[in-house]
Amino acid sequence: MQIPLRTTSSVEAYVANQEWRSARLACCPLHPAGGCGFARHGSYERVTPPRLRIARWYCRQGHRTFSLIPDFLAARLPGTLALIERCVAVSAAARSVELAADALRGLDISLPSAVRWLRRRLCAVRTVRDAMSSIAVIDVCVTASLPLLRHELSPDILSRLPSPVGFRPP
Repeated sequence: MQIPLRTTSSVEAYVANQEWRSARLACCPLHPAGGCGFARHGSYERVTPPRLRIARWYCRQGHRTFSLIPDFLAARLPGTLALIERCVAVSAAARSVELAADALRGLDISLPSAVRWLRRRLCAVRTVRDAMSSIAVIDVCVTASLPLLRHELSPDILSRLPSPVGFRPP
């Protein structure tokens, strides 16, 4: 299960300061009263951004892990929310999805692969925007940046929103 880690740090500062080491989860989300064998479960590295790690905990009784995802990271997609937002902006300004995908991914990736990569991100953002309107998230959020949304929305709302902003399971 993914849980937001409220941070104002940039990606670079988070990695440089190894902030995953000082991240804390006060109690087990499944057993707030305790007694379940809840303990830190190390960390894992994300592919992108490089050297970034995610703090993890494990509930022995619930057989579940919990990951603290920093506000700037996309959930269930590699990379940052700012990168996804940039993809949406480049796509909106381009004459076609193919031109936008080619500009974003470059020559080392085939065009069909780049288009699929971009469309996954565009579809994810569209799904988040639709979900926000269906659960009556305030209008100001619809125009807010993706990192700001993650930072400002409550964990309850984030648990009902799909990735890359929210943590609703697929």
